[in-house]
Amino acid sequence: MLTALTFNVQQFSTEDGPGIRTTVFMKGCPLRCAWCHNPEGMSPHRDLVWYDARCIAARECLRVCPVRQDGILPYSALTLTPSGMTIDRKHCTLCGKCAEACPSAALEIIGKEWNADELIAELLKDKVFYETSGGGITFSGGEPMLQIDFLCEVLPRCKEAGLHVALDTCGEVSSERYERVIEWIDLALFDLKIFDNAKHRQATGVGNELILNNARLLSSHGVPMWIRTPIIPGYTDDHANIQSIARFIHDALPTVERWDLLAYTNLGKPKYHRLDLPYVLENAALLTRDEMEAVWNVAYDIVPVARWSGATR
Repeated sequence: MLTALTFNVQQFSTEDGPGIRTTVFMKGCPLRCAWCHNPEGMSPHRDLVWYDARCIAARECLRVCPVRQDGILPYSALTLTPSGMTIDRKHCTLCGKCAEACPSAALEIIGKEWNADELIAELLKDKVFYETSGGGITFSGGEPMLQIDFLCEVLPRCKEAGLHVALDTCGEVSSERYERVIEWIDLALFDLKIFDNAKHRQATGVGNELILNNARLLSSHGVPMWIRTPIIPGYTDDHANIQSIARFIHDALPTVERWDLLAYTNLGKPKYHRLDLPYVLENAALLTRDEMEAVWNVAYDIVPVARWSGATR
């Protein structure tokens, strides 16, 4: 039976499409955006994280962590020091015994497997809220299209149940994958971050040729689109970039209903620390309201459905 690996199934979501929605965040992403606020979605595998604020130093995790023989000395993947918990990710087997034993839930395995029956049952719990608010289901990530076979199993069942389906995608997968699911998509939430190909590659790890082609593909098939552009200081916030994206939307994407300019948020910073990952925007400040208004003015002049949101300083 096919399964999907998610890092969250978020009920009562209001930011991922119209109305009240359940957003299915699927693990794995082909991009490595410097500013990603969901780094736990990058890896296609499960992750172990430690929450310092929850830890009461009960040490049950250390007791149950499987001891491995590393040469002569016994070895544990966990070490608790005065400065915090160290996780040896090279040796950790993600067995989950430490998280199960922790009395304060300071350790957590991120990544849950679902089969189609389980996920559909979970999504249908809130059907009444979707119907009364004009909401539905959003498949997000990470990049949900990396788990295309599972989507091809679950999306038709969502449609059979009368659910509005939105696909939140970065665009960096083969066009053939979009062809397989287009008939079951009511809305595409599509990321356009940086228009210059070289700058896009530097900031995300990949160029944007395939992304732009897939945006054209979805629009040419008549799929309604909401474009999303994170406004990141030093990466996407220059007016020339916004103007280039605006012209592309205006000229190439006739089905765009809305363009969201999303102010940079630093709420993802603690997640990088928990995953032992570097965060290049460690000291970056939020944008000011005036800066966001200026970016929005550039966008709105070309694409009148542009809007902005998010916290500012």
